[in-house]
Amino acid sequence: MTAATTFQLLDGKRCSDSLKADIAKEAAEVKERRGQPPHLAAVLVGNDGASKTYVEAKVKACESVGFRSSLIRLPETITEEELLHRVAALNDDQDLDGFIVQLPLPSHIDPEHVTLAIDPRKDVDGFHPVNIGNMVLGLPSFLPATPSGICELLKYYSVETAGRHCVVVGRSNIVGTPMSILLSRNAYPGNCTVTLAHSRTRDLPSITRQADILVVAIGKPEFITADMVKPGAVVIDVGIHRIPDASKKNGFRLVGDVRVEEVSAVCSAITPVPGGVGPMTITSLLLNTLKAARG
Repeated sequence: MTAATTFQLLDGKRCSDSLKADIAKEAAEVKERRGQPPHLAAVLVGNDGASKTYVEAKVKACESVGFRSSLIRLPETITEEELLHRVAALNDDQDLDGFIVQLPLPSHIDPEHVTLAIDPRKDVDGFHPVNIGNMVLGLPSFLPATPSGICELLKYYSVETAGRHCVVVGRSNIVGTPMSILLSRNAYPGNCTVTLAHSRTRDLPSITRQADILVVAIGKPEFITADMVKPGAVVIDVGIHRIPDASKKNGFRLVGDVRVEEVSAVCSAITPVPGGVGPMTITSLLLNTLKAARG
């Protein structure tokens, strides 16, 4: 797809379903070869509603492709030392291919300490410095799930990336920074000229208007408006927020970091919220777990 094509919705669920069909086939082969399917564990600390929903979606996704899944619920009052002991036990569990510790964690626990404690060989979230370093060097690694999922989505819809100017808005270690690295690598999707913008960027609209591919992960509801988007750009909306809406039965509606209705009139392609990047993040986690199971 080029910037001159007609408008297209980049349907993450459709792409995810296609990938999961392939994952299920490979999972069956792994089970046949070693006698058990890929096994993913998720650690959920506390009762954060969004985290609970997300982890349950991961468990359901595992079941849909024939993986074994384990959900480990821990109280919000658990100490950092106790959590690190649980992580060490999971590192040593030979029955487990990979695991994640769902973020955010309670305020008394340092997420960096937890990330560093995870064995890189089981770090299917792709957050450990060893995996990040290997990603930068183009060596085999577990890629961060959301950026990797975005790359799979671009590939599925044949979005042309070589020579394109990609602007990534947001510099988090989970999305923005690894996204900028992946799209600049000598690969497909990749070979972009990448600008990494953030909250301190001066005259941000003038930067975003240069983007052939605009990836938005700034964490602010409907932040990107039509006047900030280059006509014909491909827009990837990573954000998801609950906005009060009395007209909805549940009292809220879901929006992203992009004002979709007006931006859709300008761009050539955009991811919906929900149903865009979200399904791809979970599917990337499955791909990493499958990679870990292959050994």
